[in-house]
Amino acid sequence: MSNPIQQIFQLGFPWQTQDPFLFCVYHLDRYPKGNGEMGPDASLDGRNLGNDFTLKDGWRMYHGESIPGFPAHPHRGFETITIVNKGFCDHSDSLGAAGRFGQGDVQWMTAGSGVQHSEMFPLLNTEKENTLELFQIWLNLPKANKFVPPHFKMLWHEDIPVIKTDSALIKVIAGDYSKTKAPEPAPDSWAAVNANEVAIWNIQIDAGKRFALPKASQKLSRTLYFYEGDTITIDGQEIAPNHGIQLNALQDVEITALKKEASLLLLQGKPIAEPVAKYGPFVMNSDDEIQHAMQEYQLTQFGGWPWQYPDNVHDADKGRFAKYPDGKLIEK
Repeated sequence: MSNPIQQIFQLGFPWQTQDPFLFCVYHLDRYPKGNGEMGPDASLDGRNLGNDFTLKDGWRMYHGESIPGFPAHPHRGFETITIVNKGFCDHSDSLGAAGRFGQGDVQWMTAGSGVQHSEMFPLLNTEKENTLELFQIWLNLPKANKFVPPHFKMLWHEDIPVIKTDSALIKVIAGDYSKTKAPEPAPDSWAAVNANEVAIWNIQIDAGKRFALPKASQKLSRTLYFYEGDTITIDGQEIAPNHGIQLNALQDVEITALKKEASLLLLQGKPIAEPVAKYGPFVMNSDDEIQHAMQEYQLTQFGGWPWQYPDNVHDADKGRFAKYPDGKLIEK
């Protein structure tokens, strides 16, 4: 049997991805206690507010100026999948949808023909630190679905299957593992077609244990991201944390966590195999389509912004919730 490892690469910011994925970023910010207004109870002196991506004192403000996060910005032509393992994210968008999610929840948003949204990180704890651990994944849409209506969907952590084996925990966010299926993705997603074998799994392997990653049924893009732990081995090769591993999806792979528990994210799927033109928050198939997207956004603002502030956050005492564009409210 040949070596299942095709490439090993250092994880940067963002992480390197393969078609059908466009982008993956891992945020780990150890925010201080909150100041009662959902911002940090700490000086912001020395930070490039509005564009603070420097990991100063263990945390970043990103594009936020008083509350960390990403104020209103547009997207078109792809999907965002936001996994919040620790901390909270406040979502608001141009459809009128809103939500607060965290503690393992996942938000799946199809930008499609165009949407604005904000993603802010409210620091709700005023007596202790506010750790945020978050993945954001961009999944491409094929040309036929670039202009589908925008769609907002919550996958609550209570509904996401977590499979416990004698060596690992596997959180099945998309796809299926050992005949256990993830919640349904957004309806127009590339992941909604079973034949595309899209999988997003968060895997924790116990220290000293071996986990068998099953092979797929066809040639796919398959990348493992080793983001926390000490050392793992794949096919006998030692790999340090903060590395990505591109794998042959047609081979079973044995992964061993040596000294400490290993945390990994798996992204897998059939490539869309279409031209990709990207400019900031727009992903289309040609540069002409990008120009058109920019012009249309300038003219329409993709429906405008129905919230008072571009960095909208929800009441500090509000729990996890989702408000859908049709007015439906779900509270957790």
